Amino acid sequence: MKVNIQFVQMPTSDAMENYVHEKLNKLYKKYDWVIKSDVFFKKENDPKGKGKICDVELSLPGPKIYATSNEKNFEAAFKETLNDLEIQLKKRKSEMKPYL
Repeated sequence: MKVNIQFVQMPTSDAMENYVHEKLNKLYKKYDWVIKSDVFFKKENDPKGKGKICDVELSLPGPKIYATSNEKNFEAAFKETLNDLEIQLKKRKSEMKPYL
């Protein structure tokens, strides 16, 4: 499984990278047919207090799955994005048909 993590116009964080790898490895064990993931962390100037954006794109058989969230910190944004992806993966798995 290949994981690509990018911090857009901000310094990288080893702790955040480790957190992302840990959470995505759990996801890959559950859905072993996921091929690759691209994770993007962005900062946005937002007067409402949020502004930490996490985008995740999963490559798998069929169309790619994409989710994004905007929260007060990157951990919460990634967790919310991961929950959205889990819902999409469950739906995709239910639609998959085995070849007989």
